[in-house]
Amino acid sequence: MLEGIVRESIGKKATRALRQDGYLIANIYAKGVENVHAAFKTNEFVKAVKEKSGLAFDVSVGGVVYNVVVVDYQKHPVTNALKHVDLKVVLPDEISTYKIPVVPVGTPIGLKNKGVLVQSKRRLTVKCTGKNLPNKFEVDVTPLDVDDTILVRDIVVADGVKVVDAGRVAVLGVIKAK
Repeated sequence: MLEGIVRESIGKKATRALRQDGYLIANIYAKGVENVHAAFKTNEFVKAVKEKSGLAFDVSVGGVVYNVVVVDYQKHPVTNALKHVDLKVVLPDEISTYKIPVVPVGTPIGLKNKGVLVQSKRRLTVKCTGKNLPNKFEVDVTPLDVDDTILVRDIVVADGVKVVDAGRVAVLGVIKAK
């Protein structure tokens, strides 16, 4: 489990000092939960995010364990170093909005016919409770030929999960290579 510290001061000077010591600045929030200003060792945070099996993972800040998902992050424009991350607490019975990754599975038929697989949406926005939170949407792209697409409405979702994105939006498709 990822261990973090509670930031006492949220000013610019204290934030800069924490970053120089190798910490990643984080905000943890949810509906009905008081915001937590936290900091994690940058290397440990990146390692924990890469090793997690699902969308949500546990963090411990100030002796309290939170089950969180990464909502947003900011990187330095030149060095590409991680500077800040927003984490949303997953509440089991509270309906909230999440961004779920779309993972293509299989090899499309259209690749043999000089086509290229294009993924136009990497994440779908859904509304659901924390206990119904899917880890990812796996989409079978094997039957796709050139000029075929999979729309948001074609993706099968579980009960209790509602896709917020418009149904007419293309998610995956095979286009003719130029």
